[in-house]
Amino acid sequence: MSEITINSYVILSTILFVIGALGVLLRRNAIIVFMSIEMMLNAANLLFVAFSRHLGNLDGQVLVFFVITVAAAEVAVGLALIVAIFRTKKSIDIDTLNLMKG
Repeated sequence: MSEITINSYVILSTILFVIGALGVLLRRNAIIVFMSIEMMLNAANLLFVAFSRHLGNLDGQVLVFFVITVAAAEVAVGLALIVAIFRTKKSIDIDTLNLMKG
């Protein structure tokens, strides 16, 4: 059985980040955009853990803990905003949010 190298983690993380970036740029649903942002954060977390393990240093894993904490707060605030917008506009389409300008 072949051993998984650091290059495999870098390739997987790059693929996940590109999928997340495409989701942010191409989708119009706010929930899908938030899920894509989370995917991009998890791609970065994967790289932090992979390089932390590769280098034998725990600094990357500690940084992942803080990234997960910030991501959880971002999701809580983001979902609260989505619910508030949905109550007023009856839609979570990002294009209709542009109409909210006063």
